[in-house]
Amino acid sequence: MRAHKHYSQADLKKVITELATTFSDRIDLSKPVCEQHGQGEDSYGCIAPDAVVYPFSNEEVAQVVKLCNQYKIPVIPFGVGSSVEGHLLAVNGGISIDLSEMDQVIEINAADMDCRVQAGVTREALNLALRYDGLFFPVDPGANASLGGMAATQASGTNAVRYGTMLDAVIGLTVVTPEGEIIKTGTRSRKSSAGYNLTQLMVGSEGTLGVITEIQLRLHPIPEVIRSAICSFKTVADATDTVINAMQLSIPLARIELLNKAQMEACIAFSQLHELTAAPTLFIEFHGSATKIEEDIALLKDICNEFGGSEFIWTENTEDRNRLWQARHNAYNAAHQIIPNGKVLTTDVCVPVSALARSILQAEADAKLSNLPCPIVGHVGDGNYHVLIVFDPENHNQHQAAKALAEKIVSNALALGGTCTGEHGIGFGKKQYLLDEHETSINCMKIIKRALDPNNIMNPGKVIDL
Repeated sequence: MRAHKHYSQADLKKVITELATTFSDRIDLSKPVCEQHGQGEDSYGCIAPDAVVYPFSNEEVAQVVKLCNQYKIPVIPFGVGSSVEGHLLAVNGGISIDLSEMDQVIEINAADMDCRVQAGVTREALNLALRYDGLFFPVDPGANASLGGMAATQASGTNAVRYGTMLDAVIGLTVVTPEGEIIKTGTRSRKSSAGYNLTQLMVGSEGTLGVITEIQLRLHPIPEVIRSAICSFKTVADATDTVINAMQLSIPLARIELLNKAQMEACIAFSQLHELTAAPTLFIEFHGSATKIEEDIALLKDICNEFGGSEFIWTENTEDRNRLWQARHNAYNAAHQIIPNGKVLTTDVCVPVSALARSILQAEADAKLSNLPCPIVGHVGDGNYHVLIVFDPENHNQHQAAKALAEKIVSNALALGGTCTGEHGIGFGKKQYLLDEHETSINCMKIIKRALDPNNIMNPGKVIDL
């Protein structure tokens, strides 16, 4: 794919020359760096921007955006490059704003359990900074993503069943608007009914309405006790029925993840977990007091037994627990290894929990008909799961089969009252699915986009097409 540029080389040269006076060695036009910034961890390939800029402050971001808006040159915000929906493709060319140098934890308010960080701070770096305050930030998408990127895509992950998503975690933002104005949204108070909720408008906007430069985040106390276990089942239906019953009984699980047989096989091979069985498996974690956790475990064991679950295999120490969850987080990388030099088309549907079994079983049946390897991994406590469709990118028929399967999985999820994306966002790859899902409100979204970004410079070609 090539960029479709709507600006002249003369205007681009003017912008780069002016930026060079401020940024000097913090602007890069080299092909390798631009290509690195023109792709994520997805199967959409690369469309490189014209240049990459590394700002240090809100004011520098505003300077870049204001200048680009003047010449109608696109701006693509960049965190660490871990998105999987083509968010970073410079489909209309432009300037990539790499926020990795804006990596300061600005303040930690332990008494109020909140903090403010720059957009380039990663999830792991924040939790390292919080370790002496008895607090942690729970939103865990697996990758060590930047918090600005996580806010922009409304990320969630393994802890969402208990602690919620980025929409729940973000209480305020600093945003550079498409015209280069620096605005602040939200407050540190626990609630507010003052005006339009611009914070929640910007969370999940995927860089199409502005550049998120600072984030005010809600934090949580580190649990008194953390216990993790796995439980395997004969069928995916048994595992999903266990999850549905656990949710209906309101067992306060911190994490409950499903890996089907194909995904377990891939993870066992990739993460050297040879002590485990390649069968549909639930990865489970409990947070809380010792007494309460024992009650919750006993209740969940009864449900697992009812559906033929195995004995729980417990991790006995922090090192084992981290190894177990790292294997779960490596599910995407493990899937890549199924086919040499293979690519993965990642689905991200989310359905009402009561429809979870029907949705996953239909996805497995459709996957079998495609003749492609399709591991499944899911944050099933909130109805969100991923079919990782593995294909040979050099094989046109396999690529087309992968796309057709993804469309079928989304169509079935929408028919069950679900969504095409639970946490990855729309980006470049799911725009048609958004039209299918929100046919009656897509025009309202376009009105908002045009009002805030009349020159369409903010990550154009993503979420909606104008």
